[in-house]
Amino acid sequence: MQKEVALTPEGQARLEQELIHLETVRRREVGERIKEAKEFGDISENSEYDDAKNEQAWVESRIIEVNQILAHATIIQAPKRKDKVTLGSKVELRDAETTEVHTYHLVGSAEADPVNAKISNESPVGQAVIGKKKGDIVRVTTPRGAVIEYEVVSISS
Repeated sequence: MQKEVALTPEGQARLEQELIHLETVRRREVGERIKEAKEFGDISENSEYDDAKNEQAWVESRIIEVNQILAHATIIQAPKRKDKVTLGSKVELRDAETTEVHTYHLVGSAEADPVNAKISNESPVGQAVIGKKKGDIVRVTTPRGAVIEYEVVSISS
């Protein structure tokens, strides 16, 4: 049984666009690569053919994955309340040690992108801040066992 996935409307739109691209553009490109590779002759020792077939398998696998995510998605709207951190909130956290402020957008695991400050509600920081209010102190245990202390500076949507 597939678990339910939380998506923001932006995440849903991004996945829908990716699906369209995979089904219309990438499938055709890979099909052309396979066709060209077959023209080289013996496919038993044809690395271009093998690469194209591997790419085809990845594209088809990703299409299935994106369809599954979209089929089981719960779309989360921007939080109406800004007094508590919820899924969809943007939260500023001040590191107690360095006083550096980090801004995160709390999203579901399917659209988490730490490089772009989108963290999953299932991540250590995400789990720690859910339900917290401005001024609360949260302690996050990292995967390596270190404990980081943050203060919730602000919450927005």
